[in-house]
Amino acid sequence: MSVTPSAQYSIVVRVEIDHRPGALGEVASAIGHAGGVIGDVALVSVSGDTLIRDITVSAGAQAAWDEISRAITERAGARVLAVTDRTFQVHEGGKLETTPKHPLKTRDDLAMAYTPGVARVCDAIAADPSLSHDLTIRKNTVAVVTDGTAVLGLGDIGPEASMPVMEGKAVLFKEFAGVDAFPIALATKDPDEIVSICKAIAPTFGGINLEDISAPRCFEIEDRLKAELDIPVFHDDQHGTAIVTLAALINACKITGRRLEDVSVLVTGLGAAGIAVTKILLSAGVTDIIGADSRGLVSTSREDYVDGTMNSVKRWYAEMSNPHGLTGHPGDHLAGRDLFIGLSGARIFPAEKLAAMNPDAMVFAMANPNPEVSPEEAAPYARIIATGRSDYPNQINNVLAFPGIFRGALDVRATQITEGMKLAAAHAIAGLVRDEDLREDHIIPSVFDRDVAPAVAAAVAEEALAAAGA
Repeated sequence: MSVTPSAQYSIVVRVEIDHRPGALGEVASAIGHAGGVIGDVALVSVSGDTLIRDITVSAGAQAAWDEISRAITERAGARVLAVTDRTFQVHEGGKLETTPKHPLKTRDDLAMAYTPGVARVCDAIAADPSLSHDLTIRKNTVAVVTDGTAVLGLGDIGPEASMPVMEGKAVLFKEFAGVDAFPIALATKDPDEIVSICKAIAPTFGGINLEDISAPRCFEIEDRLKAELDIPVFHDDQHGTAIVTLAALINACKITGRRLEDVSVLVTGLGAAGIAVTKILLSAGVTDIIGADSRGLVSTSREDYVDGTMNSVKRWYAEMSNPHGLTGHPGDHLAGRDLFIGLSGARIFPAEKLAAMNPDAMVFAMANPNPEVSPEEAAPYARIIATGRSDYPNQINNVLAFPGIFRGALDVRATQITEGMKLAAAHAIAGLVRDEDLREDHIIPSVFDRDVAPAVAAAVAEEALAAAGA
């Protein structure tokens, strides 16, 4: 099966081509025959009877690069001089840098930014530590903290390997909400050590975004930090996913004529995201939820609940869901369900099983990179389909939530991210899709909609201020 070319497998091919009419067309034809899609073509140099061009090509997989090079050589008679991986180029030397906000051009500049003038600012903060939120980077800076144990779809790859993702997160913070963020990858998996380190670095930051920490440790770490710190702590893998999922559901219900209170839900995958999605749906009014992990449906009748070996988070889940004590494979319990939420893995049951769901079914298959059921396979059985992927409509992406969440919290000096703030964020995201624009393939704003972060920030700030004044 052919794979759609993607920018993640984009390369620059430096090619030496005969300087004659039609030669470039032959090279382009060879690239297309090998499955590549040409972007930019740049002339590098001309020398006698040949010229050198840099051709940007998107491929469907890294393995296709050799095939593209071979096709250029064999079909077009050209010579490939070099192949450059554009994605690795983007990451060369990291994706972040530190730049001063005020240039140092004169002795006076230095006297104010550093010694001796800085001492006056230090004395002011020493007398009133809360001034650090106004007179240092704390005012606009978030720590992105990970231990590298649950990175994207890669799993436990370690702190060093997690850094490109954490840097990317920091780029998104800045690009979408103007929040300065710094990646901090920790060489420990011990919850006590992680909590201790976060507490120790907290004076530098206005908030802490926990990222890619595996369950169930992530729940303990977040809960302890929220209780022990006076700055916002937010585990994005949990709550970012939950907020955007709820936003998508709010609009899906408008299209299908449902009320949240009446929606019947099946969730697969009860890691950080699955637990948080369930919690926010319960907070929003959903009452009929069943959930499944790798052992099947979770319930108070399941053996590991009865014998006490089920962990505390899933014990909570068993007690708060599945009132009829259903057991077995989740694919056998789709009958009568309005919504399937997949946060597990690819192809956990045949797509045909979705036929048992209620009319106008909603399927949010969010496993990445391969969803639980592909949109193409789900289409005959579901009215609304969402995924976590950017190449399908209705992408449920955390970037719609976390930049605005922290922007709003920092703006009003909130000390925590509350359930009310999360619900406000979800409704703000949903509200950005106007009723006249709502349709089955447009229930959530684009990740590039620049109105999202300001709207979320305003909703979060308003809720924080209202709660503080209550």
